[in-house]
Amino acid sequence: MAAGVAISKEDIILVTGAAGFIGSCLTSYLNKQGFHNLILADEFERSDKEGNLEGKKYMHKVERDVLPEWLEENKPEVKFVFHLGARTDTTEFDYTVLERLNVEYSQDIWNYCVVHDVPLVYASSAATYGDGKLGYSDGIPPQKLHPLNPYGVSKNEFDKWATYQASKPPFWAGLKFFNVYGPNEYHKGRMASVIFHSFNQIRQDGFVKLFKSHRPDFEDGQQLRDFVYVKDVLKVCIWLMKNQPRSTIYNLGTGQARSFYDLAKATFAGLDKEPDIRFVDMPEDIRDKYQYFTEAEMFKLRAAGYKEEFYTLERGVNDYVRNYLITKKYY
Repeated sequence: MAAGVAISKEDIILVTGAAGFIGSCLTSYLNKQGFHNLILADEFERSDKEGNLEGKKYMHKVERDVLPEWLEENKPEVKFVFHLGARTDTTEFDYTVLERLNVEYSQDIWNYCVVHDVPLVYASSAATYGDGKLGYSDGIPPQKLHPLNPYGVSKNEFDKWATYQASKPPFWAGLKFFNVYGPNEYHKGRMASVIFHSFNQIRQDGFVKLFKSHRPDFEDGQQLRDFVYVKDVLKVCIWLMKNQPRSTIYNLGTGQARSFYDLAKATFAGLDKEPDIRFVDMPEDIRDKYQYFTEAEMFKLRAAGYKEEFYTLERGVNDYVRNYLITKKYY
């Protein structure tokens, strides 16, 4: 281990974004692994997130905006930080909001970890890769990437800042999440996964609408994404905490791009229904920013020693639909 310090079940772990999709799942997964001494940070007044933390065990809930002051005042002996809190809305075009929450706030967390010698895992994004012309290798320096939207820019700006720092946490890893789906995304509205929206469309209308392709080299519905089940994201996070391999930025997808058509078919299968998939024009305002292909190059994480197999799209969607969406359960 780079930091040389094992994390015990009595140690205090800080999770930011803890009421959100991935953060609440991680809180639950930490509980399942026996970690209950958790400090959770988020905007807890949002009622649409309440179910995400129901039944979870933790020490303290701290409002996001006062976290730095709270840490300074209370001086908890934090042994590991998962920084998953961010403004994740890709339709947010006010960069000052994104800069404050995704860049400056992340710098505050990083500096806290440097000063207190605390290992850190933080959330980056595959949105940093932009149109994918340079590929999807986590070996590409952030300085060379050109994201397509302000959200991607904010995530890449922090990646750039982090790699330039002379002072670093004892271990750190930035995770470029690809298309994560799974339970506890009920509050995300428009930003929820395509599986979530497909499920609700099937329930309401009996069919799924997918975007037509506006490129001759892709058939309708054959646009490709690297869809990764949140349960795999959790396993990688805990593995990084326990093993602390080389400090760097890691892709986190499956390494296997799949089509939206396959995703819709898998959602129908989870509901034991025959597929009825229809195609609609893509809105003109997003056509020039639309990614037709993303696929995580997973060599770096594998080389670091991560050996677990990832959920296939069919297996992950089946678990999500049958065990969470149909039953309206949280993870």
